[in-house]
Amino acid sequence: MPIKNVRTDHYRIPLPVVLSDSTHGEIPAFELVTVRIEDEDGTEGVGYTYTVGRGGAAIRELIARDMAPDLVGEEAARVEALWKMLWWRVHYVGRGGLTVHALSAVDIALWDLKAKQLGEPLWRLLGGSDPKVRAYAGGIDLYFTLDDLLKQTDRNLEKGFRAIKMKVGRENTGEDIERVAAMRKHLGDGFPLMVDANMGWTVDQAIAAARQLQDYNLVWLEEPTIPDDFAGHSRILAEGGVPIAAGENLHSIYEFEHLMAANGVSYPEPDVSNCGGITVWMKVAALAEARNLPVTSHGVHELHVHLLGAVPNASYLEAHGFGLDNYIAEPLQVVEGYATAPDRPGHGVAFDWQALEAVRG
Repeated sequence: MPIKNVRTDHYRIPLPVVLSDSTHGEIPAFELVTVRIEDEDGTEGVGYTYTVGRGGAAIRELIARDMAPDLVGEEAARVEALWKMLWWRVHYVGRGGLTVHALSAVDIALWDLKAKQLGEPLWRLLGGSDPKVRAYAGGIDLYFTLDDLLKQTDRNLEKGFRAIKMKVGRENTGEDIERVAAMRKHLGDGFPLMVDANMGWTVDQAIAAARQLQDYNLVWLEEPTIPDDFAGHSRILAEGGVPIAAGENLHSIYEFEHLMAANGVSYPEPDVSNCGGITVWMKVAALAEARNLPVTSHGVHELHVHLLGAVPNASYLEAHGFGLDNYIAEPLQVVEGYATAPDRPGHGVAFDWQALEAVRG
């Protein structure tokens, strides 16, 4: 069915609590960029991406000016062909960053449209492994007081989470270790606990920190250093003695291949909203499976529950601090540590477009 219309919009969504990490500092709001692709029968696919507060307007303009006109009239079901066309139309101005955020949103909308046309939930269309996925609460909480950190954790436990992630990367690593020790004591031995440094350390700093963190039985240490240093990740994993999750800032399948080939990651972590969309996310998961690695996710949990539910090597779903609960019809629910991909056709995310009008960018 040919594409009839493409619409893209930009919103700035305030966060109920100012969030914080070692790279971005305090984050009072995030940006949401949406794409709606309508076929000639009137069926609409919805895609989206987000930023940590900057760049959203440029992403929206890139889609509107340089992608949408090329999509109108094309066969919507030919997702791979459309992905390749758009990739090469914009590759000269960036094989990552804003261009891949834009491409990701478009690709998600195309897959949503295809699943709706076929009357299938996305997780089943993409492979149908198991719609029930382990989930963890991803705290963005580096500068919370210890008391606030533990109170947040208790609220997440009450919501049904049975795995927790906290931020590290303070200027004084000793403070990080003290906070992780307090969290481990609070949760008890054996409770799944992850920590996330948000690229805040050099390789040597990360190795030293990882060695100190060995005593706390972590599921993983996430993004210990800059994403481009594949050899550094390899050293951290080999010398630090803690599993490594990484990939939320990688923007192509080629970058993931380099990271995995360097033996620099235990849990590859593609983000469907910035790696190139569902088309690329599924290929990264397959690369990980070929290396006997479990795949995890970053952000946009309403989408990732489908992708992890589709693949046999799924690990944990991150329930992210940049939530859309106030702007969608049926927010993700976590029950006894698990989230379940919905059986509605497509990805099942139904935006409240009227509510979003109040935060239009």
